[in-house]
Amino acid sequence: MKPVKSKTRIASERKVAMLSRWLHIYGSMISFAIVFFFSVTGITLNHPDYFAGELKTTQEKGKMDSNWVISKDTNKIAKLTIVEYLRKNHHISAAVSEFRIDDGQCTVSFKGPGYAADAFINRENGSYELTLLRAGMIGIMNDLHKGRDTGSKWSWVIDISAVLLVLVSLTGMILILYIKRKKWSGLIMALIGTLLLWLLYKMFIP
Repeated sequence: MKPVKSKTRIASERKVAMLSRWLHIYGSMISFAIVFFFSVTGITLNHPDYFAGELKTTQEKGKMDSNWVISKDTNKIAKLTIVEYLRKNHHISAAVSEFRIDDGQCTVSFKGPGYAADAFINRENGSYELTLLRAGMIGIMNDLHKGRDTGSKWSWVIDISAVLLVLVSLTGMILILYIKRKKWSGLIMALIGTLLLWLLYKMFIP
């Protein structure tokens, strides 16, 4: 004989089910674009030969004030002025990833999703060469997926996206527990999926 559930327990279970359903539905809707984006870029990353994208490289030359770079005291190199000059004159919006000072030249590198700019500045006369690399929309999307050269704020976006996906998965699992007709079949399918993933790992990964 099955034990009779109290009204309090039944009410609690209904609240959990309703909350899980609400979180699952609206979590799924909020994360729809996120799931779609990471799914598509997962394919483009896994098949780079088919989704290489457009890689465009251009070179530009220029000359800046030699007083900014000529000083032997590296502490007197006008780093901020140089960076802002390059940004303004070459429409660079990416973050600075490196500013290296050698005896004969300064190297300034900018990195962003699907984008790179490297300036090589002659310290004697202020002349420079700038190499710009643009990877196109697919390259940008792939870098956003990997979080490469995207900064700390986008890192938070990735973390929040992961939390949303975990929430949707867990609430879906909780919901199936409250659907009597689908409970065991759903749990069995979840177990089969987990075992299948483990088997694929053992088969394909040396």
